[in-house]
Amino acid sequence: MVKAYIGLGSNLGNRSGNIEEATDSLKAVDSIEVKKISSIYETEPEGVEDQPHFLNCALEVETNLPPRKLLASLKAIERQMGRSRGKRCGPRIIDLDILLYGDLVMEEADLEIPHPLLAERLFVLAPLSEIASEIVHPKLGKSISGLRKQLGEKKDF
Repeated sequence: MVKAYIGLGSNLGNRSGNIEEATDSLKAVDSIEVKKISSIYETEPEGVEDQPHFLNCALEVETNLPPRKLLASLKAIERQMGRSRGKRCGPRIIDLDILLYGDLVMEEADLEIPHPLLAERLFVLAPLSEIASEIVHPKLGKSISGLRKQLGEKKDF
């Protein structure tokens, strides 16, 4: 089993209900065991600012699914919940991202692990540092709490 971290975000409809439904859907997947759930953080949108605020959290899971199958499971949950692909960084019912997958570094056109923007997004680092503060980013060699502190000095949260 590999320890992986999943980021969740929602800014449409019942945002907290969407996060709960996605978490429950992940718990229902045979090959995924949810181990830790962060608090939920309300955050302003980045990129496209004319949209509702997001709720974000992070999950620690253990899985025997390889990265692509884990991603397929996340995308299936998004579709099941009614997510349609719209404007990049636009509003969404649910967004599920693989943030980390063990210490794997993978750079392919449609899947990058660790998530390529993890270290730049306080809305990801805040919940992730709550459940995985000492995990070291495999490319940057810095702990999640260190990355959060570094970014927190630059951004107000």
